[in-house]
Amino acid sequence: MVKITDKKEIGNTGEYVSTLGLGTFGIKDYDMAMEAFTYAFENGIDNYDTAEMYGNGEAEEFLGRFIKEVGRENIFITTKIMPHNMVSRERAERSARNSLKRLGISTVDLILLHWSEPHLSLEKQIKNLEYLADKGYTRYIGVSNLNVNEIELAMNTLSKYEVVVNQVRYSVYDRRIEKSLLPYCIRNRITIQAYTPIERGEIVGDKVLKEIGERYGKTEVQVALNYLISQDYVIPIPKTEKRERVEEFIGSMGWRLSKGDINLIKERIPSRYSIDDLEEEQ
Repeated sequence: MVKITDKKEIGNTGEYVSTLGLGTFGIKDYDMAMEAFTYAFENGIDNYDTAEMYGNGEAEEFLGRFIKEVGRENIFITTKIMPHNMVSRERAERSARNSLKRLGISTVDLILLHWSEPHLSLEKQIKNLEYLADKGYTRYIGVSNLNVNEIELAMNTLSKYEVVVNQVRYSVYDRRIEKSLLPYCIRNRITIQAYTPIERGEIVGDKVLKEIGERYGKTEVQVALNYLISQDYVIPIPKTEKRERVEEFIGSMGWRLSKGDINLIKERIPSRYSIDDLEEEQ
């Protein structure tokens, strides 16, 4: 086993996980994925993300089989509940129970509100999320796809717990969160779980990433992931079902890009989206 000690804290919990996790959205071959995920665990990746809607529950069932294979100890599991299932305690509890049944565990480490529906009360959903923690379904709670104003509302709504994670899209091609959301989360010690961090492979062949990678002996994928890892309170969660891609992901850990190369990426790779799209909308 390769010992990976590159860790980051989850929020302000004092609990540390591998600075890169694996996502489960869109897996097509779960048998192949089992081999890849087992290899990841054996090489120090202890951080896995799923959601009740991924594959209509199949992704959670897959992680349940994975947990049986490698054991529950020293593994951090995040799952997400859809907003329409958070409108009442009864629906929230039913969703949490179903997720735990699919995962084959009694308590998940982290439950996130998957997104915020404008026509539903965010305060009620957050209160019901807190209720799930009170009932022991989850150790920590967090959110996903929320902007600064929404996170502030969520934090002001909570009475016992803290928002420890905000899971959002973030990559070298999509740096919208860097304007306001990332600085806000860093100040408030909220971990960013960055999904789609390699833009479904689109970054492969990027000339700037290739040029930088040659200086470190790294691939474009490894540079792109390390750009995120190099930011405080950011943990990328790429998805793969291939062992060789996991090997590549592991090579993004245990080192950091220089400030000069981080700035070079910001200067020479334009963000594909308006910087204000995520930040200021209500």
